[in-house]
Amino acid sequence: MIAQIVERGVAEIFPGGPAALAECLATTNRPLRVKLGIDPTRPDLHLGHSVVLRKLRQFQDAGHVAILLIGDFTALVGDPTGQSQARPRLTPAEVEENARTYLEQAGKILDFETPGRLEVRRNSEWLACLTLSELIELQAQMTVGQMLAKEDFAQRYQAGTPVYLHEFLYPLLQGYDSVALAADVELGGTDQRFNLLTGRDLQIWKGQAPQFCVTVPLLEGLDGYQKMSKSKNNYVGLTEDPLTMYSKLEKVPDHLVERYFELLTSVPLAELPQDPRQRQILLAKTLVAQFHSPAAAEEAQRTAQALVLDGILAETGSIPTFAIDGLSYPVKLSYILRECGLCKSAAEARRQIQGGAVRLDGQKVEDPDLEFAHASELAGRILQVGKKAFRRLVKGAD
Repeated sequence: MIAQIVERGVAEIFPGGPAALAECLATTNRPLRVKLGIDPTRPDLHLGHSVVLRKLRQFQDAGHVAILLIGDFTALVGDPTGQSQARPRLTPAEVEENARTYLEQAGKILDFETPGRLEVRRNSEWLACLTLSELIELQAQMTVGQMLAKEDFAQRYQAGTPVYLHEFLYPLLQGYDSVALAADVELGGTDQRFNLLTGRDLQIWKGQAPQFCVTVPLLEGLDGYQKMSKSKNNYVGLTEDPLTMYSKLEKVPDHLVERYFELLTSVPLAELPQDPRQRQILLAKTLVAQFHSPAAAEEAQRTAQALVLDGILAETGSIPTFAIDGLSYPVKLSYILRECGLCKSAAEARRQIQGGAVRLDGQKVEDPDLEFAHASELAGRILQVGKKAFRRLVKGAD
């Protein structure tokens, strides 16, 4: 469990790296207090948010205390991280409604049932009570130069985009949360490094043992390169129905599939299928099972396959079959294309693949050397060349 916490799905641990936190986990004779702050600036969560929530759950499962901090006060200020301009200000009513839905969705990942393993707090408990003299003392712990060293502020300042004084408060307020909660560990995305370090500095100022900081990678969205975001329409929502979730996830770009497995599941990476399409299908089924149920995942797969098949039947009227039992495995797809009559030769098959004309279960095949180790990897799948030539791969007579 310690190795999973400090190694899988981790971008950086400071100070001391994974070894220092692993030693702390192994030798500390009390549950650690592990903080994750979430500002409820939007009403719903997606898989990108689940990366850090899963890390918090790992600490829970190891017997530590997870602190899910709802930033109802800091949300009124607005986190400037990653912003090219000041965030729109929210009303207290908007923040509270967002917080309600956040907690409902976080329950899909965190353990809300085991006594003593979760604290849900709101930072208005202490931040709303700060006096003006206390706030001045807090601001005296950081210089303007330090603030402008923060990448987002520096870029905006150099571009002549306004940087408002209330935005300077945000890192200090988030850091003060660690003081108020006596956090031993704080979690956050890689974009939160400055804020997490501020928490350590303020704990030292207050005479506390400074927290470990654990950052996790930012998850790329379905477009393959931008950070997952609802505004970019490249997201998978935690509350989406099984079929919608499955249909999105089975199309995750090949170069991101292993990263999704690492950050979003506990599946051993060494056990992933070699075939890219089978990896996509396993990813979709695994995540639908996590957020819904194994039965829902199976049903979503059947429905998605039926929709693909119905679309092909509507266009062609019928699909000829090809028995794959007699093939010698491992077998290259180019050989199958020749044997089933979709191409006249293996050389032509390779040219069709390289030209983007070959699809397997509706997904474009890009590797001309793609091969399959067993018939089970092919059974029931639809092989397509161009717009109107299809074969359904079957075991034995259909």
